[in-house]
Amino acid sequence: MASKNPTRTPQRSAPAEGGVEAFLATLDHPFKREIVELRGAILGADACIGEGIKWNAPSFRTSSEYFATFHLRAKEGVQIILHLGAKKRDTAGVSIADPEGLLEWLGKDRASVRFRDAKDVKAKRAAFVDVVRQWIEYV
Repeated sequence: MASKNPTRTPQRSAPAEGGVEAFLATLDHPFKREIVELRGAILGADACIGEGIKWNAPSFRTSSEYFATFHLRAKEGVQIILHLGAKKRDTAGVSIADPEGLLEWLGKDRASVRFRDAKDVKAKRAAFVDVVRQWIEYV
């Protein structure tokens, strides 16, 4: 599939001091194991994906924009918010194939994906990685 954003370049670099690694090292969360697993899934989806701490949570970006952020205060399990960045943009034409029904649309430019536990992460991982790969085509 041809990229809709040809300016994407690999962003995989070691997190800066105080970055995601340091954040996770001190994170006290009942679903920390699942968060770490999903972080690896997102980073492994495409070489252009980098990470940082935004909104006091691990967040993921392409070279042009942040597109996903963990919602660490979710009441149950782990929740990831997929978005099209901070800038207002035309969302016409955004089409994500989601045969597993992972996406809960929160607006034209935002969706949520929820995971109940480690078993749910394992069951949905491949479909989630596919959604992430599609999502970054619009960022």
